[in-house]
Amino acid sequence: MMTDVERNVKHYPDRTNPGAGYQLLLRLRMQNRAGMHGKVATLLGEHNANILDIDIAEVNPDVIVRDFIILCDDEAQAQGIVHAVSTIDGVEVQHASDRTFQLHRRGKIRVENKVHIRTNAELSHVYTPGVGRVSMKIHEIPDAVWSLTIKPNAVAIVTDGTAVLGLGDIGPHAAMPVMEGKSMLFKAFADIDAWPICLDTKDTDEIISITKAISPGFGAILLEDISAPRCFEIEDRLRAELDIPVFHDDQHGTAVVVLAALMNSLKIVNKRPEDLKVCVLGVGAAGVACSKIMMNFGVKNVIGFDRDGAVYKGRSNLNFAKEWFAEHTNPEGFDGSIEDALRDADLFLGLSGPNLIKPEWVSRMAKDAIVFALANPVPEIMPEQVAGMARVIATGRSDFPNQINNVLCFPGLFRGALDAGALQITEEMKIVAARAIAESIPTSQLSEEYILPSVFNEEVVTRVSEAVAAEAVRTGNVRHKGSRIFI
Repeated sequence: MMTDVERNVKHYPDRTNPGAGYQLLLRLRMQNRAGMHGKVATLLGEHNANILDIDIAEVNPDVIVRDFIILCDDEAQAQGIVHAVSTIDGVEVQHASDRTFQLHRRGKIRVENKVHIRTNAELSHVYTPGVGRVSMKIHEIPDAVWSLTIKPNAVAIVTDGTAVLGLGDIGPHAAMPVMEGKSMLFKAFADIDAWPICLDTKDTDEIISITKAISPGFGAILLEDISAPRCFEIEDRLRAELDIPVFHDDQHGTAVVVLAALMNSLKIVNKRPEDLKVCVLGVGAAGVACSKIMMNFGVKNVIGFDRDGAVYKGRSNLNFAKEWFAEHTNPEGFDGSIEDALRDADLFLGLSGPNLIKPEWVSRMAKDAIVFALANPVPEIMPEQVAGMARVIATGRSDFPNQINNVLCFPGLFRGALDAGALQITEEMKIVAARAIAESIPTSQLSEEYILPSVFNEEVVTRVSEAVAAEAVRTGNVRHKGSRIFI
């Protein structure tokens, strides 16, 4: 007879392979005779190929061209399939490609005109001579830039490529596909026009200078994938020196969604933030920001760990960000191991690396423990390893319940900030954004496997943007927008 833990383990499929989902597009030119399709299908089956779709691209009495879309475990399996098929007599491999790469060809985003240019009259309005009058009006009334240009709907996504996803310092060119993807999310979820600004420099002063210099063309700045601790200084200085919102998503986007997940988890486990013992593994950009926002929400006991162990007041070898962390967390000065700290802890928050936590450590956490293991693509501990030990489990992956995904935050948060004409994004705006995300799920529908809405829930952006805009207006954190100027 199965125990409850065994039942829960059975509930999860084996998803330890982060390469799952590799799609191979295979175009084959085959002799049009009986049995050829069967030979190909049989060989694909022998190579454990999962055929998702088959289509006919061309056919004549002698030749038939078929497109196979095949789900593979990884690139090695795909290459093996292509080689094997190419050995079949009467079959020619015309094309073999990774569908993901195909979607990236020549980039994923583009600029499109909002108005037509079909006649000389239209041309004269949008460009010379008509555009000159618009430029002079902005020169006379600078605030008019907010109503007469793209600025109020434009975001610069600024990176130096030093901390890209889980890939690390891969540089500005390799960061481009990720920044294009971020631009797509802005457009798809919040109708915001965002553009990748990938800088070929790691110099903090230079990044700040360049970002300030390009800021007239944008209504807000999103800092992305810049390594710690430089990211803290870059954001702090830009926030102080610019009059438009500056937001480091790796810090605050993660923090907002973590707080939303915590808000709903506490409803399930019936605990209060001030009573929690929280262990944070990974005191980098996201770890510091998540701890700050949880403490602003009322959490009092946070113990953080980095590669050198517990972070506590007086410990040596701390950078300025960890110095702040040590001063404001770990009230009892705990200096032991993460294993010992997890004993009777209510929440584990992982923002570090794969397979760093053992199931037996989780088993010694407090009753109704919460585990947010957010390392990607492989979390600190896989959900099936602690099913039945923790009450609520979340990861950063889309193939498990409760994905903590920044896209729940930044599109709506920027939409609200831009709509309100906010001068900056405040801590209060982040907390109302988290609450809006959490309240997108009615309390009656909450469950251990449903603490966050889907990223495709259209209500999320609306709720977040309205809450953020209202908070900006309530606190007077807004500019006199050009839309109020008679033109």
